[in-house]
Amino acid sequence: MLDQTQIESIADELVRADRDRAVLPKLTSRFPEMAIEDSYAIQKVWSDRRISAGARLVGHKIGLTSKVMQVATGISEPDYGVIHDDMVHESGAVLEFDRYSNVRIEVELAFVLAKPLAGPNVTLFDVLDATAYVVPAIEILNSHLELEGRTIVDTISDNAAMGAMVVGGRPVRVDALDLTWAKALLYRNETIEDSGVAGAVLGHPALGVAWLANKLAQHGQSLEAGEIILAGSFTKPMWVERGDTVHADYAELGSVTCRFV
Repeated sequence: MLDQTQIESIADELVRADRDRAVLPKLTSRFPEMAIEDSYAIQKVWSDRRISAGARLVGHKIGLTSKVMQVATGISEPDYGVIHDDMVHESGAVLEFDRYSNVRIEVELAFVLAKPLAGPNVTLFDVLDATAYVVPAIEILNSHLELEGRTIVDTISDNAAMGAMVVGGRPVRVDALDLTWAKALLYRNETIEDSGVAGAVLGHPALGVAWLANKLAQHGQSLEAGEIILAGSFTKPMWVERGDTVHADYAELGSVTCRFV
């Protein structure tokens, strides 16, 4: 376990890395004694630093909830990060490629809460009852730590690699369709690169939100009404380059697009 001074020092390193668009050596290579609880403590300090500088907490992301993502990363359990207001963009956004490091795209559903959710023992049905609507989204991964050989401890410390999100398409209530079979085709520059269905997220994407509410309870936190929750990717991360246009077609839910310049 790390002491508070080490936790704050690492959080400050990550704040600077985000500002300078830098990639740092893995934390686990420098602090092999780090535990998952250390990672969430680092993430919390990092988030508090950004909020003190003017950012506003608007939601959470869940990562590594699908088998395809766990295989892609070599990490076998979910994690979570925070979403600040300056990370949220609308479909059609033109984004600065150099704002991010190791830029990759994931396809997800976002749950917008009408009621708070506090664990433990939050169920799928609690999530559905608390959700105002679900909307298509793509997540932009932004890793400030080197990718090779990283562990979940590294990933959580780096805010679960959350860089930004783009929302669009058609918001729907949870009883308007079977969310398990919500689907998407992911394009890069007019070529289909991947596809998936939301049931790949723990069997039902709402189960990702339930997992998050129960995990947050272990840290004395909860989900608030109005928060937007990225429920986890059902495609593997897709690398993008400067100049690429990304388009995710969610069939009856509409589409989300963005371009990197």
